[in-house]
Amino acid sequence: MKNNSRYEIRFSGSGGQGIITAAVILADAVGTLDGKYVSQTQSYGPEARGGKSKAEVVISNEVIDYPKAMSIDLLLAMTQASCDAYFFEIKPDGLLVVDSSLVEQVPTSRAVAIPFTEIARKEIGRELVANMVALGAVGYLSGQVNLKNLERRLLTRVPKGTENMNRDALQAGIREAKKVDLKSLPRSFVNEWESEV
Repeated sequence: MKNNSRYEIRFSGSGGQGIITAAVILADAVGTLDGKYVSQTQSYGPEARGGKSKAEVVISNEVIDYPKAMSIDLLLAMTQASCDAYFFEIKPDGLLVVDSSLVEQVPTSRAVAIPFTEIARKEIGRELVANMVALGAVGYLSGQVNLKNLERRLLTRVPKGTENMNRDALQAGIREAKKVDLKSLPRSFVNEWESEV
């Protein structure tokens, strides 16, 4: 992170997409391995599976006085409903990242569209790991986490026997995010960890 200000990320989608797992892994990497202050919160819709789901990660170089996101720097929307519900809470120079497999109407030009679900299905063979594909992209585009540390934390938090599949999904997301023209995005999205990957 290039300054002491808060950086807020919201992961959103529907229950069952692994939104909260992705947020927890990111927060764990940032807090325990990168050594930054971090807060992670989540909420579910009325149904655990299929209802609206969101999870937030607040990152700072200073003590965090309020744990929930107030003005979002990066919003990940894995469904159209979550995109429609939350995009208006993004900062003016914030970034919307959508799963273009499931989000057809993108409400802002400050957006990156990556087909996370399609990548998970075609490259990894399991749609279930679309959340890890998205996590890789969010980790890269936010510039808030060391990507090696993100992978290290992922490997400790996924079910035994699925480590390679989840790692492959994470790396697929990072690869796709690297194809994005970062120069066309706000300066804050240039990844400070790029040289370490």
